Amino acid sequence: MAYAAFRSIGAYVPQKILTNEDLSKMVDTSDEWITKRTGIKERHIAAKEEFTSDMGVKAASLAIERSGIALEEIDMLVCATISPDYFCMPSTATIIATKLGIKGVTAFDISAACTGFVYALSVAKAFIESGMKKNVLIIGAEKLSAITDYSDRGTCILFGDGAGAAVISATQNKEEAIIDVHTGADGEYADLLMTPNGGSGSAHDELENEAAGCFMQMKGNETFKVAVRTLTNDVKEILEQNNIKSEDVTHFIPHQANYRIIKAVGDALKMRENQVVLTVAKYGNTSGASIPMAINDLYEAGKLKAGELMLLDAFGGGLTWGSALAPFSPIRDA
Repeated sequence: MAYAAFRSIGAYVPQKILTNEDLSKMVDTSDEWITKRTGIKERHIAAKEEFTSDMGVKAASLAIERSGIALEEIDMLVCATISPDYFCMPSTATIIATKLGIKGVTAFDISAACTGFVYALSVAKAFIESGMKKNVLIIGAEKLSAITDYSDRGTCILFGDGAGAAVISATQNKEEAIIDVHTGADGEYADLLMTPNGGSGSAHDELENEAAGCFMQMKGNETFKVAVRTLTNDVKEILEQNNIKSEDVTHFIPHQANYRIIKAVGDALKMRENQVVLTVAKYGNTSGASIPMAINDLYEAGKLKAGELMLLDAFGGGLTWGSALAPFSPIRDA
């Protein structure tokens, strides 16, 4: 039987940094106010000519290089993004594949907001375990600055740009295998976090007068409450179903949305401080890129070793949520 193994990780962040002090000159806010409510100190912002696909290519190239798997062996590419290069088509995944030099393979986007990378991991696992694919490249890439209203202090303080990628490959060794992935959604809460205009639900003749609706809008307090409850319950469920205790997890890697959410979930799950991976202070919320970027930081710091168990946990617009249990299973050390 074929199992799916988490082989490698890579990430990229743009050069430009937007600090809390910078934002305080743009909207009515301050470093103290932002830090206290979110834990964010700065975020990276892509250049005008730098697209989501460009960031995805750089993260993916690094993940492939570290994987020990040849470029021509990649037989599927999935990109999780809510800030694609183009609205509707072509998919950002196909653009990334072309820029990488990968031709003729399955490539498509997933729109699950901040849970996108976990959804992509679930898809990769399913395709590999069914025998349909052997080496799947999954990418979370976001240019959220392109859909952020920098006059809205409730949202502009949160979001940043970046990309992360991983290679998921077939293995016969069950000890290397991704243990489980859970995903879920509930559209009843769709209005908590959304971009209301720009799709078929908006009349085209009204868009000119409602351009602000093409930016992200969020009901912060309501989102916070639902996020903490949903994330905690989902993690408890995946641990219980797989007979794993929280202390058996080496690295708890939650979506990096807000330090207060991460702290509340970590405390509810009785996670030790050294188990919880935190990157929100320097990257902000990068949606679908958040989790792979955090894994990459862990890896580049020399803190992610072969065989160590990762617990991923995410929550995003849709509403969507997901969690995953996966050992880090490189073919070779990079």
